[in-house]
Amino acid sequence: MAYSIDLSGRVAFITGASSGLGAQFARTLARAGAGVVLASRRVEKLKELRARIEGEGGDAHVIELDVTDHDSIKSAVAHAETEMGSIDILVNNSGVSTTQRLQDVTPEDYDFIFDTNVKGAFFVAQEVGKRMLARSRGAAPGSFTGGRIINIASMAGLKVLPQIGAYCMSKAAVVQMTRAMAVEWGKFGINTNAICPGYIDTEINHHHWDTEQGRKLIDMLPRKRVGSPQDLDALLVMLASDQSHFVNGAIIAADDGFAV
Repeated sequence: MAYSIDLSGRVAFITGASSGLGAQFARTLARAGAGVVLASRRVEKLKELRARIEGEGGDAHVIELDVTDHDSIKSAVAHAETEMGSIDILVNNSGVSTTQRLQDVTPEDYDFIFDTNVKGAFFVAQEVGKRMLARSRGAAPGSFTGGRIINIASMAGLKVLPQIGAYCMSKAAVVQMTRAMAVEWGKFGINTNAICPGYIDTEINHHHWDTEQGRKLIDMLPRKRVGSPQDLDALLVMLASDQSHFVNGAIIAADDGFAV
């Protein structure tokens, strides 16, 4: 007997959707039947992604979003619900990093990382969460409506890595943020979980794996390989679905065993 997950009728809001994992998350949820809201600062890239999704028969809408700007967050979420309807699924994916030793991190570096990875992620989830809470509190008996929040953390939030210490700190904060949201919002049918990807080959870092430093890193990995964005598809769709109703506050490493 075949088993499938159908997200038809659901609306998913994906931040950082213009490239990398965010773009793959959007395509995956659209293929599962969800209407997807593509949110990022790079609107032209989003339009290209929308065309690909629509070409595959999916439903996508483009919204400009700067997660470091609170007014932009509020405007983007309101616009999304006006255009597509209530947001059922949030994939909180925006993230940035820098590479340097801790003694070289400047206040500007620190703010750059934390403003996006922690503050931005929190206020996006808060804005969407408020709307999910309002719907669940006002739902008629038998028509209870919750939601799914999927925070994209990192195995760097579970295992400290050299020269990206500030990034590791920010993703550890996302892990605790996920747990806090699960505790406070779970009673309203809102499930909040985190995916902690390991090293994934994307267009942003693809060239790195052929360098001497990249090959040395691969040799350090448990199975001496990096993942592909598609390796997260099944986990993402499960967490976005009704079938994950008993999964709340989970911090799931998808890193091929690197953080063990």
